[in-house]
Amino acid sequence: MALDGRLLRRAMDRLEEDRRRRETHTAELRQRLYGLDPALAELDSRIQGAAASAMDLALRRGEDPVAAMEKLQEQSLQLQKERTRRIVGLGYPEHCIDDLPACGRCGDRGYVGLEPCECLLRLYREEQRRELSKLLDLNGERFSAFQLKYYDDQKDPDTGISPRQHMELVLLACRRYAETFDGKGSNLFLSGGPGLGKTFLSACIASVVSEQGWSVVYETAVNLCSRYEAVRFTQRGDPEEAEQDIRRYLQCDLLILDDLGMERDNGFTVSVIYEVINARLRSGKSTVISSNLSAEDISSRYNPQIASRLAGEYENLKFYGRDIRKLKKEE
Repeated sequence: MALDGRLLRRAMDRLEEDRRRRETHTAELRQRLYGLDPALAELDSRIQGAAASAMDLALRRGEDPVAAMEKLQEQSLQLQKERTRRIVGLGYPEHCIDDLPACGRCGDRGYVGLEPCECLLRLYREEQRRELSKLLDLNGERFSAFQLKYYDDQKDPDTGISPRQHMELVLLACRRYAETFDGKGSNLFLSGGPGLGKTFLSACIASVVSEQGWSVVYETAVNLCSRYEAVRFTQRGDPEEAEQDIRRYLQCDLLILDDLGMERDNGFTVSVIYEVINARLRSGKSTVISSNLSAEDISSRYNPQIASRLAGEYENLKFYGRDIRKLKKEE
């Protein structure tokens, strides 16, 4: 499972900020309790210094360190009991002024060995959804909200099925893709006229896959090509930031490329689209592409290599019906 480095840094910053906030709160509360009961400060000082002083004294006297440690443990236990009694007596939980980590598994470090801890991954998923929510309505765009009523139920005489029946199959295919996503390179190509639900179902897929912890990047073909332009033609933007975006396009678990065909039609953009599609296929990364172009349009607009990969390496889902945006305005 690939993690987006930029979002992971944000998650780590939040983890560190949470830790500092808790430490500040605990320190302030500790001083408040010390003011209410000055004996608490003395108890804490004795507890903290007891171990070093007792062991040092035992070694200087040549005493048995094991016996000294047992004596120390007994003294510490009594001091802790008195400390707890005083804190609880003030109406606070016994560990309220202890600097305890929020996550007992990683100690608030974010990692267990080389693996990200679940506490860090939880923040990472929140950052990912925040990033996706800048472009998509992840709360409103859910599979359960996809309304088949806008598709005609009149059967086509050639196929024997109606647009509504066909779109029900498309909906099931998209939902199955999202709910069984395993990051092993399965791809979808969503094609059809504007306003038929391609972007809506792309957002549904992004929402479900990101909730499972996979890294998801949503981008339009226009913006993707512009980021490549910023690297090649440095006067068109920040090339370093653009390079970071390009790495995200190529390394994320799922890239959702929306509105293929809306970018400028020239040799540079064709080479960019080919590079992204081919690189992700070679690395076994999954991609969902949506386009208003038909298979015939793809063949005429792009080179044979792109058309061949979309036809052979992607599950093609065709969208039928009338423009839903127009139908809603007519209601």
